[in-house]
Amino acid sequence: MSAWPRLASSAILLLPAPLQAQSLEERARTAAAASRAKTGTSDVLLETYVTPAMSGEAVTTIDGSKSFTPTIACQKSAKLLEVLIQPSASGDIGLVQVSRDKDMDGTFDTSANLPVPVSGICANGVLSCDPGTWKNCRAFRWEVDTAKDLKLTEVQMPELSGCYCVNNSCGSNLVFGNLATVLKDLGGGMVGALTTAFPAIGIAEARINGPVIDYVGALTTSCTGSDTAAETAYRKNPTAIGGDAFAVSSANSVFQVLQGSAAGSGKAEVTRSCSISRDITIRSWTFDDVFSVSGAVQSVTSCGTNCRRYRIGGDGACGANPPFYTATFDVHEPDRLISARIVEMGAEDWVQGRVNGMIVGSAGKRPWLTEGLPSGDCRISGSAWYNRTRIDITPQLKAGSTSVAARVRAGGGGRWGYLDVEVEAQTGCEVSERLIDLCAANAADSKCRLYSESVDGVDTVVNGVGTGLRPLPQTRLFGTGACTFQFARDFFSRERQYRCIVDSAALPEPDLSRGAYVIDHSTETLLADRQTAADGTVTASTRPFSLPARVSVPACEAICKTRAPRVNTDAAPDGVVGAKQNDPAGYDTFYHVCGSANACPAGPGEEIVSACGCLDDFPEAVVMMQTVRLAGADMVCTSAAR
Repeated sequence: MSAWPRLASSAILLLPAPLQAQSLEERARTAAAASRAKTGTSDVLLETYVTPAMSGEAVTTIDGSKSFTPTIACQKSAKLLEVLIQPSASGDIGLVQVSRDKDMDGTFDTSANLPVPVSGICANGVLSCDPGTWKNCRAFRWEVDTAKDLKLTEVQMPELSGCYCVNNSCGSNLVFGNLATVLKDLGGGMVGALTTAFPAIGIAEARINGPVIDYVGALTTSCTGSDTAAETAYRKNPTAIGGDAFAVSSANSVFQVLQGSAAGSGKAEVTRSCSISRDITIRSWTFDDVFSVSGAVQSVTSCGTNCRRYRIGGDGACGANPPFYTATFDVHEPDRLISARIVEMGAEDWVQGRVNGMIVGSAGKRPWLTEGLPSGDCRISGSAWYNRTRIDITPQLKAGSTSVAARVRAGGGGRWGYLDVEVEAQTGCEVSERLIDLCAANAADSKCRLYSESVDGVDTVVNGVGTGLRPLPQTRLFGTGACTFQFARDFFSRERQYRCIVDSAALPEPDLSRGAYVIDHSTETLLADRQTAADGTVTASTRPFSLPARVSVPACEAICKTRAPRVNTDAAPDGVVGAKQNDPAGYDTFYHVCGSANACPAGPGEEIVSACGCLDDFPEAVVMMQTVRLAGADMVCTSAAR
């Protein structure tokens, strides 16, 4: 590629002599104008330098005073590939003749016809159906065989991309009506297969002449007489780059000098990996998770959404030792216990309630609030007594294991007694969310810099440079069963790598005080400076300063917007897309750069939608991209309910 530096130097050295009398600013502006005239747009640059250089033609300097033939390619061919097509009466391309110059000597070595008619064209292959119809279609992909010849390999249609129909089933005269596009798309698939198989081949230009397209090519990277280059081996084995680079650097004297210098050995860097993750935890709480009950529990009933009632008791006795019926409450999560109360006592004849052995109330013909027996005959039949005074025992349950007992004295026809305990607890779903930031220490360290970052699989920083990519907000499901929730967040996981300096003692920090003084004390018209002599003397100075007047520049590059009618002939495995639409007719939209006359260079069949000017169709582009993205997301099959 030695021609490009030589070209750049020639552009400066070969300016016309009268420019020597101009000022430095005028000479710079003249040189810039001359450069823009030949490199201002991609089309002009391609026509002026790239195509001639790769084709072995002469290249002129920017001022046009000299010309030379650069040696960029070892071999060139004005007709690397030629494709001739001829449609049939059914609209299919009945004849596709492919000619190739394999050794790049300027003469075609092979010429062959496709074995099948072409009913549809794809970016990387063709489709062949029953003539004039879209039935019994077969998909073929462009490949290169061992003899370096192009071939068609039958595949499934999803392995092809960008397909569209060209025969009469989609419209009439589609091939001749869109001849240039058909030739470019058909030849582009062949060129893609060739350059993939042989990376050393470069395509400089495509020329269309009626039903023929010719490709100008060159062997751009290998001067060994082979159509491959050693550098392309890294594509198959990227890990070999490190070893080869070390071998080359070990034998390079300049590299060894830099490596042994203070700049090379004065600091060392380590790579630190860390992550910032969003931890979302969902737990389903039940009564059994909050507390447990064991002992003489007669029944358990519901008293509301978060409430349970436990009945403790049984048959009594009229002797000197009435029985105790005891239940033990063990609270596992005190913070989720809302309340616990004895809400009712009932008996025939007496019942006494106790909490942790202490008497808290009773029910019966007369109060029974002592350790002794109540006075009176316990052989009473047909009468029951109730005490519905609520007794709060929440503090006891939160403090630890708590026993609740019913002492029952009864006899004759009445032989039962009980007490009811109602417990309210916070059950249901509990959601907790937190960010686990393991990168905070690295981010706060002034000796560390962010080297790479991946946010939910999207690379936002690569090699220390932001990519401009940002992941779209995602919605994910968490939990199971009744406790299933959707969370929409801007990110869920960040994976980062920091490069941190661990040793800088051998290389002193640069003194930036002079630069800081210049920046802080200078103005648009005055340049301030402060210098320190070898003996430590500090001298401050100022001098006038002015920038060259800035010339006016256009607010933008003037462009225009056009459109041309088009029938949708795109094809998919399910058939031609236009056949599924109510109206397959539509428009293709084009944008053109306007020339110096501010005229729109509309192509054949195009009508101007927006005249030359500063167009801003960014909102329209965003809507289109978002529509495609959402449509693609809607077609993704997942196991989750949608």
